Amino acid sequence: MARLADYFIVVGYDHEKTAGPAEGLGKIIQRFPQKDWEDTPFPQGIELFCQPGGWQLSKERKQPTFFVVVLTDIDSERHYCSCLTFYEAEINLQGAKEIEGEEESGLIPPAEVFAPKSLVLVSRLDYPEIFRACLGLIYTVYVDSLNVSLETLIANLCSCLVPASGGSQKLFSLGAGDRQLIQTPLHDSLPVTGTSVALLFQQLGIQNVLSLFCAVLTENKVLFHSASFQRLSDACRALESLMFPLKYSYPYIPILPAQLLEVLSSPTPFIIGVHSVFRNDIHELLDVIIADLDGGTIKIPECIHLSQLPEPLLHQTQMALSLVLHPDLETADYAFPPPRTALSHSKMLDKEVRAIFLRLFAQLFQGYRSCLQLIRIHAEPVIHFHKAAFLGQRGLIENDFLTKVLNGMAFAGFVSERGPPFRACDLFDELVAFEVERIKAEEGNPPKMIKHVRELAEQLFKNVSLLYLLHF
Repeated sequence: MARLADYFIVVGYDHEKTAGPAEGLGKIIQRFPQKDWEDTPFPQGIELFCQPGGWQLSKERKQPTFFVVVLTDIDSERHYCSCLTFYEAEINLQGAKEIEGEEESGLIPPAEVFAPKSLVLVSRLDYPEIFRACLGLIYTVYVDSLNVSLETLIANLCSCLVPASGGSQKLFSLGAGDRQLIQTPLHDSLPVTGTSVALLFQQLGIQNVLSLFCAVLTENKVLFHSASFQRLSDACRALESLMFPLKYSYPYIPILPAQLLEVLSSPTPFIIGVHSVFRNDIHELLDVIIADLDGGTIKIPECIHLSQLPEPLLHQTQMALSLVLHPDLETADYAFPPPRTALSHSKMLDKEVRAIFLRLFAQLFQGYRSCLQLIRIHAEPVIHFHKAAFLGQRGLIENDFLTKVLNGMAFAGFVSERGPPFRACDLFDELVAFEVERIKAEEGNPPKMIKHVRELAEQLFKNVSLLYLLHF
């Protein structure tokens, strides 16, 4: 059992401190619980992350916003911080000079301004829709002054325990007449993506996403920018999930605050997202691949040689993605095309795209277990992967892409986790063990290939269904 939420935090505008002439700072107003959990330290710097663009007063009340930021602690454990931000009216005794875009000009009478306030839930669980619903309920009770104790809502939230993976269900209530249902994944090793993967392909297109995919596998720096914080979170989540069964082991910051932009000069690879308002600050980065989510383009600096998937896998992957994402492409030139069928639901489309990348990795890594060696030189056996033998079996000794992948940290982690003979297995292990020959037989037969993709997509779809039901 795991806690649904570790901390609930209220962060507000700090009127006593400023970061500049037109920018303020945030401060923690309340937190629950007051004492740190022994297994989960309180996240430092949360004030920066819940207002990534900086703390600024506004001349008008803005609509509430919601997004999720990811903080990684010293033990490489991720903490998902769900932020709901709204604006409260207050009297600005210093006049309009604190408001963004205003100039100080003599004596200005007191004016009503709106200050941001953020409700933040910190959890080690990646359940964005559940937390959106919980924060929305807490916000509604607070703003509408409903006859419900906020302390009770928050206490119920932070005391809720969630079952381990395995498809178990948990019904709970915050105490405001609501009923919420969580269903845990069957396998927690499989990424949870919602519709983010399909959305990334819609924003950037097949070729651009494949370029980003190859970039992260070969340990290049990838930077997203967008005018939407939620789009940044979704894009980073999608790109990382396409790496499965590999795990990303470098800095992963879906939303980078303005005060931490110097992180972009780090020598290590990363996946980072920044708001488009900082477009000029990232323009001169020479060793970073930049993806514009709103414009649908990517920029690869001239100094970066981006290794591509080996053929025929590249062509096969492009074709499969085209058939899934653009199902009418095959018959577009027919004089008498067949009637169009309804497009797949976005969540199923998301899983179909992920299934194509699962098949790709099964083909890339087929036979990898025959190149594993167990060396007992310590108290526990050390697993060694014979790269030269693996590349030689495939006839890819001089292949630039696969060589970089096998030399990367992600593949080293893959070998250490998947190498032991007695280990928990998931969909990828089954695919490599039993389906590689089927994948080979489907080459050049799109109907059979699509059928297999949809079978895998069904398994991915059944793996996780994070549900929430609200009844007031």
